[in-house]
Amino acid sequence: MQRSDTDPRLMLLAADDSVYVLRDQIAQGESITVQGRMVAIPQALGLGHKIARRAHRPGDKVVKYGAPIGSASTDIAPGEHVHTHNLKSDYTATHTLEAARSQAETDQEIQS
Repeated sequence: MQRSDTDPRLMLLAADDSVYVLRDQIAQGESITVQGRMVAIPQALGLGHKIARRAHRPGDKVVKYGAPIGSASTDIAPGEHVHTHNLKSDYTATHTLEAARSQAETDQEIQS
């Protein structure tokens, strides 16, 4: 699923993903091609890091493995590193949901 106009060190895991995954390290200041555009990488990035495939606006879902992994917290340009500085997790821990459900059940029992 690799485009010929994209650096071969970038891997697309699913056709509808909005990020590429690095399959090799990229040095600080190195330029890579992302869908035909040259993009300078300001910091060294290691294997497994995410690079934006397309532009994201705050609140846009970031998709990896064909599933949303979070939402953009800032504008993200194509070719930009996607990580905790610009990605907000949409994950709700199961224990948080269970605690809320338990509290709701307790509140309902008290009212009965």
